[in-house]
Amino acid sequence: MAQVTSEHPNAALFRRGYEAFNAGDMDTIRELFDEHIIWHNGGRSRFSHDVNGIDETLGFFVELAQASEGTFHLDIHDIVANDDHAVALVTSHQEVGGVKYEDLGSHVVHMKDGKVTESWFFAWNPYQQDELFPA
Repeated sequence: MAQVTSEHPNAALFRRGYEAFNAGDMDTIRELFDEHIIWHNGGRSRFSHDVNGIDETLGFFVELAQASEGTFHLDIHDIVANDDHAVALVTSHQEVGGVKYEDLGSHVVHMKDGKVTESWFFAWNPYQQDELFPA
């Protein structure tokens, strides 16, 4: 018989953040992120830079939504977490110029006192964003 376990509070918080992001609920995201959050964005696209603070991070999300014509969203495969970190395994989806794009990714965050304090996203195909949104 399978054992039923409850989800770690940081996994639940991370899941809530994804739900809010996909719904465009920036108020909930503001509540879940530390005001001094650092959001790391790898690659060579116009989105490839570190973003500092909650206002810049939310602005980054708005820019990404606009660049993807409002289609960017993430489907969660799984989330694992402990007292300090959470990791989400996801598929990202977006449509640009009528062409649909999809990629696998892992998203790692630091958490402290029930807030996301730092973030890194790792894409299976990091070149896709570079090609879609050149710097």
